[in-house]
Amino acid sequence: MDMQKNGTVIEPNGVGPLLRRWREARHLSQLELSLEAEVSARHISFLETGRAAPSREMLLTLANVLDVPLRERNVLLLAAGYAPVYSETSLADPRMAQVRAVVEIMLKSNEPRSALAHDRYWNVIMANAAFVRFLTVILGKEPAGLFPLCVSTPPRVNLLHLLFDPNSLRRVMVNWEASAKAMLNEAYRRLAWARDDTLRKLITDILSYPGVPTRWREPELEGPQALILPMELNLDGKIARMFSTVTTVATPHDVTLQELHVEVFYPADAETEVTLQTYEEHVKVVFGKAPPAR
Repeated sequence: MDMQKNGTVIEPNGVGPLLRRWREARHLSQLELSLEAEVSARHISFLETGRAAPSREMLLTLANVLDVPLRERNVLLLAAGYAPVYSETSLADPRMAQVRAVVEIMLKSNEPRSALAHDRYWNVIMANAAFVRFLTVILGKEPAGLFPLCVSTPPRVNLLHLLFDPNSLRRVMVNWEASAKAMLNEAYRRLAWARDDTLRKLITDILSYPGVPTRWREPELEGPQALILPMELNLDGKIARMFSTVTTVATPHDVTLQELHVEVFYPADAETEVTLQTYEEHVKVVFGKAPPAR
């Protein structure tokens, strides 16, 4: 039976198969990896087949060369019999006070544009007032556990569920099929790099919504990706075209920080900018100028 750590499956046959999987995911030969890591190709072969056991330092060196995410580096260490190196600290933890303050500034400074911070599973961790107002209108009620500039409480609002649920964001999306398929493919790509049961369940859950094409159950990992895929919404009869930018933490040393994404939505054209301004004023009137607050 496979062991698990925080929803991530740990390779039962040791670290060798995991190293090979990451090397192949990065499209490197054993020789190319050995040159980058400054070891012999024979040693790489021995590590992958289990004929040699990697030291902790060698494992971290290879993980660095292969650009393995911090969460998966911990899995590599566990599979090799070593203790994890990288912590996973909740954003609500007092030690994250400085990070929270920075995220709050980023979210607040983008008002009246919708902005949010989410984790690797697209769970909304924090959001600004504009996003909370928008979501309240879309859902017809205040989103549970989500308040402006506060760390959300579980069970958290999930962006993929919002996108695939026919009674949620999906009902106002003009280009739902294109946007949903693009997000689904991104989830499939993440799953291809790591055996993550939490992500696998998320994909299974969103595929179970009514109206999701059966063919989407087969991943399309090799197809070309659009450079920018605007999200088109029907807001009170007017079409708003938006795109988003995503900011991540540079050189993080904590799993939570590496997986934290701050996403901001911008109007894709001048007409949309006017539409969004009008819509935002309308929503503010609905809420009496104040967003839902804790």
